[in-house]
Amino acid sequence: MRTDHRPHLRDVPLRHRNCAVGRSGLFAATGIETATIAPVKGPSEVLGAITLGRTAAEEPFTPADLDLLENIGRRSGIALENARHYQRQRQVAATMQRYLLPQLPQLTGVEMTARYIPAPDASHVGGDWYDAFPLPNGDTALVVGDVVGHDLEAAAGMAQLRNMLRAYTWAQDGPPHHTVQRLDQAMGHITDVSMATLVLARLEAAPSGGRALNWTNAGHPPPLLLDPAGRTRFLGDGKGILLGTCGTRPRPQGHVHLHPGSTILFCTDGLIESRRQPLDAGLQRLKNDAADLRHRQLDDLVDHLLVRSRPADNDDDVAVLSIRIPTSESAASPPAAWRTWCI
Repeated sequence: MRTDHRPHLRDVPLRHRNCAVGRSGLFAATGIETATIAPVKGPSEVLGAITLGRTAAEEPFTPADLDLLENIGRRSGIALENARHYQRQRQVAATMQRYLLPQLPQLTGVEMTARYIPAPDASHVGGDWYDAFPLPNGDTALVVGDVVGHDLEAAAGMAQLRNMLRAYTWAQDGPPHHTVQRLDQAMGHITDVSMATLVLARLEAAPSGGRALNWTNAGHPPPLLLDPAGRTRFLGDGKGILLGTCGTRPRPQGHVHLHPGSTILFCTDGLIESRRQPLDAGLQRLKNDAADLRHRQLDDLVDHLLVRSRPADNDDDVAVLSIRIPTSESAASPPAAWRTWCI
């Protein structure tokens, strides 16, 4: 902190002269006679300076004025350093997000779309995820899951669990409930995840036409089926306990035939959960909204559900994965319809 009278360029280092010239011009234009300068200091470096000036007609700076300006400079430095730290954290989060959210596969005769919305107070990533990938026998694995938390730590745990699930699903080539059973047994030993929920499904071609879906549900909101007749219902079969409870009971499995025109919606609880209403009310709201929007294109359906069904007081992240079996193979949307969005 220093106070200058009639600032001039004498003894000013060359690297500071441009700044000094600008300041002298300002003083001359405004009639400033006395100036005081306080550094804007962060924890590790000086980030700038605050300059205050007074004309001859004003009272000179007092020690209290100088203390106040010094305090403002110190607080401003901390705020700027925090903003820089937050920006770096956002950049890290954005990089993680690009790697953690997969590109959806292109399937013949199946439309597919997905969305991810981060929690409002988080770093653009969290514990919710979706996944879809082809399997060696031609089936397609579909996953939506939720690791407890919505921060970078939850995102890291989610990445561990997702990669394990991918490896087990690919290598075992077995029913989903066997795969999730093995994942649950291994999770506490080789990951940092303490608790999670998920739905793992296998989409396969049905011999009688259309598609068949086999799934198991580990404590997660159930998938929603919109059938060709316009009816909506939650697929409550295959419901078991969440991951991380060290359960030894065999996990159940559900099965449904998907006729042409059917739509399946997988989502995390960020789409339905509210502090002001029970979970069943959120599920019913989603079901009603989906019935109203069932005639829309798949992308539009998902986008409108995110607006209409998500409670206003929900501060969790949201992952949505949806598939549709077109009314005919030729009616399937072109590759551009298989999209991944992060909002």
